[in-house]
Amino acid sequence: MIKSILVVCVGNICRSPTAEALLKAKLDAKGIRISSAGLGALVGKPVDATATEVMAANGYDLADHKARQLTPSMLHEADLILAMEARHIQSIHAMAPQSRGKTLLIGKWLEGREVPDPYRQQLPAFEHVFRMLDKATDAWLPYL
Repeated sequence: MIKSILVVCVGNICRSPTAEALLKAKLDAKGIRISSAGLGALVGKPVDATATEVMAANGYDLADHKARQLTPSMLHEADLILAMEARHIQSIHAMAPQSRGKTLLIGKWLEGREVPDPYRQQLPAFEHVFRMLDKATDAWLPYL
């Protein structure tokens, strides 16, 4: 049974906090602990302003988020680790080989699609990533 999910991207200011918020909202009644972290996190930074704008337009508030650096202990404690890109999975496995088998693409149920990084891009890129993550998190629901 999955009791904790860790969502991973690079900076922990765009994709993973967005996915974290979506999963928290969709799994609220299930009592699953959901968190996020970055492989190269901008530690202590808030969510990117454009990501915040897109999330607010869709009814989500990320004001309390602060970027966290991924650690081996976070990987050990998580029951499921969802990464945005295949290269993130490789980095996670290099950091914590025991995480193999519980680290998957967030887009696994969307034909294994990777979620591109919208950082430093225009609003349409962030909107596209939001839609992808909304679909990807919906696709995970039957398995959680």
